[in-house]
Amino acid sequence: MALEKIIKVTGRGVSVPGDDIDTDRIIPARFMKCVTFDGLGEYVFHDVRKDEEGNLRDHPLNEERYAGASILISGNNFGCGSSREHAPQAIYRAGFRAVIAEGFAEIFFGNSTQLGIPCVCASSDDISKLKSAVEADPQVELSINIEDKVILCGEVSIPCEIREGARSALVNGKWDPIQDLLDGASDVDEVVSGLAYMAVKYGIYICAN
Repeated sequence: MALEKIIKVTGRGVSVPGDDIDTDRIIPARFMKCVTFDGLGEYVFHDVRKDEEGNLRDHPLNEERYAGASILISGNNFGCGSSREHAPQAIYRAGFRAVIAEGFAEIFFGNSTQLGIPCVCASSDDISKLKSAVEADPQVELSINIEDKVILCGEVSIPCEIREGARSALVNGKWDPIQDLLDGASDVDEVVSGLAYMAVKYGIYICAN
């Protein structure tokens, strides 16, 4: 099954400011006791959005004016800390389809790319411009062109960066390595069938005696 080519992501934005926002802040560990990732979006940024009694704190993601935003804007070293895959899963299941930040932690960036979430970098000054624009008008549309590495926000156009390997994978629909492996299953079978020391039994490759 061919994957979607992610060339452009368009949507409304919300700013969650701060540097070094780690994966435990994105999804606290106690919510990771799950068999599937379904439902994790409910707990994204839980402990900074709610107090111990479950009352809503003063946080951008709790503001009605940002409801339905699909592009997250933040600071430097976003997604640092542990390597939990649950963090980008929670972000995706909360409805976000791209993250704009000054920089990203390595593993978070890779996990996000494999979910089809572009993580693009912009300068501190340009992040401030985007933050000001969405705060002034939460309905303003942001458009991230992955192929051309540019972000449009109303009349504002700013450059962005994304690692070339990730950019190429997204725009060519090659961002999920598991799907790539499944798509190449027939090629694997063909190669294995030509190996004298391999046998196929019940769909499992085993060493022949």
